[in-house]
Amino acid sequence: MKKNALTKKQRKTLKRILIALTIFIVLQVVSAVGAFDALPAGAGLWVQFALFLVPYLLAGYDVLAKAWHGIVHRQPFDENLLMAIATLGAFALVFFPEAEPHMAEGAAVMLFYQVGELFESYATNKTRKSIAAMMDIAPDYANIEDGEGNLVQVDPATVAVGDVIVVKPGERVPLDGEVVEGKSQLDTSALTGESVPSVVEPGVAAISGCINMTGVIRIKVKAPFAESTVSRILELVENASEKKARTERFITRFARYYTPIVVGLAVLIAVVSPFFGETLTASVQSALIFLVVSCPCALVISVPLSFFGGIGAASRIGVLVKGSSYMETLAHTETVVFDKTGTLTSGTFNVVAVHNEDHIDPDLLLSYAAHAEAYSDHPIAVSVKESYEGVIDQSQIDHVEERSGRGVAAEVRAHKVLVGNDKLMREAHVDFKDCELVGTILHVAVDGEYAGHIVIADVLKPDAKDTVAALRAAGVKRIVMLTGDREEVAAAVAGELGIDEYRSQLLPADKVAEVERLLGETSEAGKLAFVGDGINDAPVLMRADIGIAMGAMGSDAAIEAADVVLMDDKPSKIATAMKISHKTMGIVWQNIVFAIGVKIAIMILALPFIGIATMWLAVFGDVGVAIIAILNAMRALRVK
Repeated sequence: MKKNALTKKQRKTLKRILIALTIFIVLQVVSAVGAFDALPAGAGLWVQFALFLVPYLLAGYDVLAKAWHGIVHRQPFDENLLMAIATLGAFALVFFPEAEPHMAEGAAVMLFYQVGELFESYATNKTRKSIAAMMDIAPDYANIEDGEGNLVQVDPATVAVGDVIVVKPGERVPLDGEVVEGKSQLDTSALTGESVPSVVEPGVAAISGCINMTGVIRIKVKAPFAESTVSRILELVENASEKKARTERFITRFARYYTPIVVGLAVLIAVVSPFFGETLTASVQSALIFLVVSCPCALVISVPLSFFGGIGAASRIGVLVKGSSYMETLAHTETVVFDKTGTLTSGTFNVVAVHNEDHIDPDLLLSYAAHAEAYSDHPIAVSVKESYEGVIDQSQIDHVEERSGRGVAAEVRAHKVLVGNDKLMREAHVDFKDCELVGTILHVAVDGEYAGHIVIADVLKPDAKDTVAALRAAGVKRIVMLTGDREEVAAAVAGELGIDEYRSQLLPADKVAEVERLLGETSEAGKLAFVGDGINDAPVLMRADIGIAMGAMGSDAAIEAADVVLMDDKPSKIATAMKISHKTMGIVWQNIVFAIGVKIAIMILALPFIGIATMWLAVFGDVGVAIIAILNAMRALRVK
């Protein structure tokens, strides 16, 4: 345990424990060499009592104070009371002449309990720091230019929408905005887990929390700091602990009722056992061992720590889980429902094929179409222009005429060009050819003669196919796609990806109805997850057992509506998040079974009629089990 890794309070506690431990070891050595036995009869016992009381009080005075505070405020039943009764009881055995001295064990129980508490505090603090380091995206300042062109550092919260900020290489982008000058690369790994930098230039969005890597850029602010991506993410992480998992809530309730029950059982053991032939001393000793081992701190600390570690592991790969309840739900997901556009597909139109007639070159066909669409901002027109590698010469374009719902007519290099759908071709009495490819077919005619067609489609994301396979490997039984797109497009996408079911031509209300139906068909133990873009799909995201928002960088609506937020456009991260949830829940149940199992075993061995358990075994059953459970819980933080 590194000294600089401890807080000021932890260092103070550690110093106190080390002093108490030193005194305890010295007393044990003195006792082992028989120094106390050399004292007059009976005096040695009371000298030991007084001396061992020093490390006991030095190590545990705060535990006794907390126990008393609980009694005074009528909230006595916690681990502090258990430790106080058990350790004071061990010292009280001095009043039973036939009992062996137990002052050393009483001091040791308190000492090692405090060691365990310090270790728990250190582990919790380390986990929080690990998550804070992953999410260390809060900007310290923003650079603005004064009237003389000098850069001035100001609080990001004071920068107004519309202001231009300057971000130098190595600095973190403080606010959401759009690059207006300069070109650079941004490290988005803190937000997305993606190691490959993204290129930004004028007109490209820059998201707060990213690190500028190469060149100086000027960014026009689009949102105030309170509404920026970085602020919303930090708020999300800070509030994650409020949404506790069912297992975590059970452990909290369990500890609340468990503690008074074991105190009652300990009293029962001490009072009733003498009526069945046991000595009062043995009965009290068994009751004290029972109290020590029954302390529930192994569960109360390790279970929340496991969930906290799982949430941290997910944030490391750019997946923000809003609470341990959603981590638990992810682990039980058996049906995943996808929106299509922007989730499984890129959400942008691209030219996927150019089918030209024999008498015309494909590049010339694309050139005619790009020039005819030169003045249009329609997504299909934009995709054609982006696909054309040449330069559009507007001086070669005349008499452009938009024909609503059909296409465009224009003169390009003195040729009459028609670009549009089959309706436009029929109006012009041009014979056209159908295409077997799925997508939007853009027919092109030049001087009344059919020249060919261009196929434009919303392409699949690179990892979409792997996502479906990874989800099945993660235990998902049913994968469904819902889309407002045409039947043939939906069928083609579902077939290519291997999706079990799909529904096409759905309105937002239809998607909610479909999710309702699928929820009714999900098993009682299973859960349904809906994956969408978080903007158009907000009603469905909120209706599903767990809503997952895709590509949420800069999307306020996604962060608001979803339970799990993926900070990039990779649907494959969902399967990875599910694997993390399975690992987390596995660790949670390992700790529960291990802690309860060991404690019950030692409790049974402590019963007066068996009497095998010692106070030292009870120390292991409490502190040892707690430390092992905490070490196991910290495994949840690691991601392969």
